[in-house]
Amino acid sequence: MAEDWYDLFDDWDLIEASFAMQYPGKNLYDESMDWVQFSALLAGIMPETPLGQIVSIRSEEDPRVLKSFTAEQHQIRNNWREKKRQEQLDKLTSTDMEKQIVDLQNMMAHAFR
Repeated sequence: MAEDWYDLFDDWDLIEASFAMQYPGKNLYDESMDWVQFSALLAGIMPETPLGQIVSIRSEEDPRVLKSFTAEQHQIRNNWREKKRQEQLDKLTSTDMEKQIVDLQNMMAHAFR
């Protein structure tokens, strides 16, 4: 499963700006545009657009590139990753958490035998 590096709601302003920049003749609010076409256009957003730049920051893994990040870029990346981590935690049920604790206990028990 591919990681999601943008949110349709929270990043809507970036999506609008990116569509305007990359597809200047395309009306994002054209009622004839269906979900398939919108999704295809969104998937084709280039790195030079506002959304593309933010996605590049959020998804960066190269330690050399990360070392050259500004404080603002680090904040953008860290805030996104914390948001996604919190969303994952919010999805866990108490049963899921109990299972993960048992799995961790078993793993630790096997590690120290």
